[in-house]
Amino acid sequence: MKQILKPQDLAIRGAPPAFEEPLHVGRPNIGDREAFIKHVDTIFDNRWLSNNGPMVQEFEQRVANYHGVKHCVAMCNGTVALEIAIRALGLAGEVIIPSYTFIATAHALSWQAITPVFADIDPVTHNLDPVAVRAMITPRTTGIIGVHLWGRGAPVDELQSIADEHGLKLMFDAAHAFGCSYRGRMIGNFGACEVLSFHATKFFNTFEGGAVVTNNDELAETMRLMRNFGFSGFDNVVHPGTNGKMIEVAAAMGLVNLDAIDNVVAANRLNHQTYQNALSGLPGISLLSFAADERNNYQYVVMQVDEDCPISRDEFIEALHAENIRARKYFWPGCHNMRPYRDWYPHAGLLLPNTQRVANSVIVLPTGTTMTGEMVNVVASVIRVLIKN
Repeated sequence: MKQILKPQDLAIRGAPPAFEEPLHVGRPNIGDREAFIKHVDTIFDNRWLSNNGPMVQEFEQRVANYHGVKHCVAMCNGTVALEIAIRALGLAGEVIIPSYTFIATAHALSWQAITPVFADIDPVTHNLDPVAVRAMITPRTTGIIGVHLWGRGAPVDELQSIADEHGLKLMFDAAHAFGCSYRGRMIGNFGACEVLSFHATKFFNTFEGGAVVTNNDELAETMRLMRNFGFSGFDNVVHPGTNGKMIEVAAAMGLVNLDAIDNVVAANRLNHQTYQNALSGLPGISLLSFAADERNNYQYVVMQVDEDCPISRDEFIEALHAENIRARKYFWPGCHNMRPYRDWYPHAGLLLPNTQRVANSVIVLPTGTTMTGEMVNVVASVIRVLIKN
């Protein structure tokens, strides 16, 4: 690993890359391996692998306690959790979402013959703009799905006010927001329900998994039925459903990672602070900040490339990749520019100027427990060299 990078050191100019092994965004954080193996031994001894086993039940209770909610309904992944929550709420027709989000938010609707309608975002927060949401409401609108992007709370109060005024259902995609808060309350307590993702690339993972958290007793019970084919006891199907259950080994991974979560957040926070210090004052770029009075998991280091930056966002990506720094263009180019949505809404970009501007400017940098401060400083050195030369 190089300690100080000069223009002639860059791999794109013929030198070896800054890192021998690639640095990836979203590399999995893993808790105590021995503790996990003990859980697996227990699973084998119990011979209970799925179907709402004791590990899943313990995991659900701990997640509910962690977020201060009444119910956590664990699922096999976050996308199925979105789909089940959408169906349990009875959404239909049109549902308003941001285009600047992971494609699963839109697909979970269209997969169920519901039309996602894209509203623009606030260019500062990257979350839904309530004014833009109001403009997209039609007689066919039945709901709004807000996204807590980067773990920073969406404008919950404004969206709830709009939903109440127009008789719409409100839920949240909280895939980024495990362990985060909004105005002092933990994410999970807003809207009708909120959906979490525990995918391997999330800072908190269960190998693969997801959950819906809610304070609504009836909704929680409906979703528990729906994730298990609608079974209520043996041989008694009382509701349409699918197979959305979390398996025991995934819950075991979640329990181990819950025990390690404070250390992971601390590592992410330190990396974010190191990036901030190292990149401060550089022209043409800025780092997304997090409110000091809110809880956050710091799992995303989001750098924006301004229009007056000496090099473009795509030139940054090319140069960083050449150095084995696998930075990413989240969530480029926006859902409205992906199929099938770009075919459905060929002129959507006219109503989404902030979305397009942000999607064309964002770079997400590597972080996580595998990153050291020294590694962060090398990444920052590459960025400094690129800007200055």
